Amino acid sequence: MKEQDVKKVVRERYARVARQGSSCCAPSSCGCGDSSPVATLSKQIGYGDEELQSVPEGANLGLGCGNPTALASLVDGETVLDLGSGAGFDCFLAANKVGKNGRVIGVDMTPEMIEKARENARKGNYENVEFRLGEIENLPAADNSVDVIISNCVINLSPDKAKVFQEAYRVLRPGGRLMVSDIVLEKELPDPIKDSIEAYVHCLAGAMLKADYLAAMRAAGFRSVKVVAETGFPVEGILDDPVAKAVIDQMGLTASKIQDLARAVVSVKVKGIKPK
Repeated sequence: MKEQDVKKVVRERYARVARQGSSCCAPSSCGCGDSSPVATLSKQIGYGDEELQSVPEGANLGLGCGNPTALASLVDGETVLDLGSGAGFDCFLAANKVGKNGRVIGVDMTPEMIEKARENARKGNYENVEFRLGEIENLPAADNSVDVIISNCVINLSPDKAKVFQEAYRVLRPGGRLMVSDIVLEKELPDPIKDSIEAYVHCLAGAMLKADYLAAMRAAGFRSVKVVAETGFPVEGILDDPVAKAVIDQMGLTASKIQDLARAVVSVKVKGIKPK
């Protein structure tokens, strides 16, 4: 798949999500599923009732696979940047933690998402949050300008994850931290899934081997890189994904092979530090 083809399809899909108001990213066990309420799914991946009620209506589109702000240990006055901020859900949660003395920057490549996020910020009177149109491989932010970078089920959608981590390293201040939730693989997926753009925008084909993901962070310069939490997918989560199910049917996979496929996909929470 060509990089521009992937970005075009991803951008078009998330523009539809912004217009419709909800969607999903990965199998339902990762916080996605059109048949389940967004709030219920959000609780399953780590968000509390207080968090869900503290953001403007329409900010939570059910796109995540974890709660990165819960791991970031945000404190008053810090500057936070969210990679792939969507309608602003995690940005608003971060803003509540860093307070009026802090600042939150959301970056998203979909104009419709930026428009929706800005509207949500106005509705919630968030004066310490701003949203910038841009790609996470080329962040619209200055060198050494933020304290914390968060991201929720977005880096896996990038065709150039190494560049994403390099950019994250660039904009972090020395001593700054990267705290992300994402989808990774324990082993390679079957070629029909890896070659499918539709599977890519469902976060399956775009996912990277866990070892390679951590290696890319270290290669960018991050230290103390480690997985702080990990959740596997039940078979039902894979079968709920229409793309994965279509491939399974096409390949005539046995029950044991389907189990192997389910075990290959993992939701992780990862952190890394930019050395001082």
